[in-house]
Amino acid sequence: MIIKIPLRLLNIEGDGFHLQAKVKINGKPALVIVDTGASRTVFDKTEILKYLRTEEIAEHDQVSTGLGTSDMISQVVTLDSFSLGKLKIDKFPAVVLDLQHVNHTYAAIGFAAIAGVLGSDVLVAYKAVIDFPKKLLSLSFPKKPVKHVSRSRKKSSAKKKK
Repeated sequence: MIIKIPLRLLNIEGDGFHLQAKVKINGKPALVIVDTGASRTVFDKTEILKYLRTEEIAEHDQVSTGLGTSDMISQVVTLDSFSLGKLKIDKFPAVVLDLQHVNHTYAAIGFAAIAGVLGSDVLVAYKAVIDFPKKLLSLSFPKKPVKHVSRSRKKSSAKKKK
């Protein structure tokens, strides 16, 4: 089964484009940027609070890089559900970062705030195809259920001890 999700192509002041998709976080509508260069799906630490309780966010022992800034301290959360069209992922582990620099830029050019960035963890797992002319994101259901796992440095520490 293939799910087709409409995309909005945002012109970022003539400098380039972002792809925006509508999703649902714990059943509530949200906007995300589709970013094939992002290794993980991440959510903004301020915006995510609209979709869950603060106590659901846990500290993370990993530092994240990218998103136009230097290393950032991250947190983790397990969403009850994360939906992209008819694709619903239950108990979705996600990284939480400060993405306010993105939302400040969006506000300055008249775009709505984003809740997060849809990364390659989901895009690869569901065999994403982006059709720019049609502005569609196609996702395929895999034959075997995808297990979304939050990774921690504790595993890499164990390897160092060997």
